Amino acid sequence: MTDPIADYLTRLRNAIMAGHRVVTVPSSKMKREITKILFDQGYILNYKFEEGGTPQGTIRIALKYDPVDKVSAIQGLQRVSRPGLRQYTGYKDMPRVLNGLGIAILSTPQGVMTNKEAKELKVGGEVLCYVY
Repeated sequence: MTDPIADYLTRLRNAIMAGHRVVTVPSSKMKREITKILFDQGYILNYKFEEGGTPQGTIRIALKYDPVDKVSAIQGLQRVSRPGLRQYTGYKDMPRVLNGLGIAILSTPQGVMTNKEAKELKVGGEVLCYVY
């Protein structure tokens, strides 16, 4: 597999489209950080890092749905920076997702964070994905 982050986003997207409550994905440090950000921003209900089975472990993610409409909290996941075409941004021209309603997840020298946190810390980095 050449792009594990795209695989992670695709597994989430497919589970949402199928209406699953829980999805299991292979773990890595980057995926763990992205999962923590999704939880902090309210896009997923809960997560659990499980060791064993595979050397790197797995992540179990409980997806968040509206109790009345059964609509997912995540409407879209879009991979921006790919292995063949990296996308970098400075803190002055930070991307705005859906006019501020969504988030962009960046990999910066201070770690993985959202576009709003990166702008406050005045740090740029690689734009991993958009979530809205």
